[in-house]
Amino acid sequence: MHLFTYRNGELYAEEVPVKKLAETYGTPLYIYSYTTLLKHFLAYRDAFDRVPHIVCFALKANTNASVLRLIANNGGGADVVSGGELFRALRAKIPSKKIVYAGVGKTEGEIRYALKSRILMFNVESGDELIEIDRLAGTMKVKAPIALRVNPDVDPGTHAYIATGLKKNKFGIPIEEALEYYKLAQNLKNTKIIGIHKHIGSQITKVSPFVDALKKVLLLMDALQGRGIQVRYLDIGGGLGITYKDEDPPLPQDLAKSLIPMLKGRNVTLILEPGRSIVGNAGILVSQVLYLKKRAEKYFVIIDAGMNDLMRPSLYGAYHHIQPLEKTVRKTICADVVGPICESGDFLAKDRELPALKRGEFIAVMSAGAYGYSMSSRYNSRPRSAEVMVKGKEHSLIRRRETCYDLIRGEHIPDFI
Repeated sequence: MHLFTYRNGELYAEEVPVKKLAETYGTPLYIYSYTTLLKHFLAYRDAFDRVPHIVCFALKANTNASVLRLIANNGGGADVVSGGELFRALRAKIPSKKIVYAGVGKTEGEIRYALKSRILMFNVESGDELIEIDRLAGTMKVKAPIALRVNPDVDPGTHAYIATGLKKNKFGIPIEEALEYYKLAQNLKNTKIIGIHKHIGSQITKVSPFVDALKKVLLLMDALQGRGIQVRYLDIGGGLGITYKDEDPPLPQDLAKSLIPMLKGRNVTLILEPGRSIVGNAGILVSQVLYLKKRAEKYFVIIDAGMNDLMRPSLYGAYHHIQPLEKTVRKTICADVVGPICESGDFLAKDRELPALKRGEFIAVMSAGAYGYSMSSRYNSRPRSAEVMVKGKEHSLIRRRETCYDLIRGEHIPDFI
């Protein structure tokens, strides 16, 4: 569900014409629908209301402060994977006791920052990390709340780059070895075991991988209980997919219907880590057609947004629907939609059937709210785009467009040059 729809042939973001936003704020431009974001978040919150739970939004998908404040205002938590994401979550007023911290490479400074902030728990990814967290907690005279991230070796059926729950992936501890690591944690003086964590991947379009992974985790939980290790939090990760092209992913209520019965009789608080499924279809990227180029039978539509603005097509070969802001009767062309970056990999679509576009008109790249701005860069010294949020007839700039002076901020030329 989203609120980017045509009205009398013109694309609207909620109650505002997208063309008006493009002309007001310039392009490339990310636009988010407040109402869509809220509905997607509440869909998780309401679907799991029969069990104690926390919806911890995955900041990696979108870190804009306004998005995070919306999550905080509606009782949400945060899934973070860096000190920077932790800083953003706290600054957006997400309670520290609703923050979980994953990631395979937590540094000493990041661990100390999280301990000082009194987060809910660390999702620990290796034995070395477990020992380091215990050591640092000891120096700070605190107890570190931990869960072990277990790798259940379940194939999520998604792109190899975003599958995280297989044995060959770098994430987590093999589930068959987890009991030994929990026993190690039990004997450490400065850690407190409070949970189990698993996350098998992203853009998953079936419920069955979640069910298969949870079955394995529950067997581990039973084994832990048999050894006197009580688990209070069960973090099942995120990963529910969205519709980019023709996918038909399950809804949060479908996930809840399958998973909640499996938790009957278990005194645990469930933690969910959705990201893409909350913000993905709640955002679009608007760009302007700069030039049209024809070589033999090949068309190129050259736009002012590139791989530095939206990395997913270049990185994953990901599909994003592209449409003009004005829906009119026109012929169809087959074209590559490319940006201004000096790389052959700079494209947003290849061999795409499109309405014949005109120089100067605006286009919308749909489903760009997740892993869009958060993965953007300044490659080719291109200032990053602006971001806008729309609520009904209101719209507001929630991140200004960068300038060339932002590109050089923090640089220093030494005296010996």
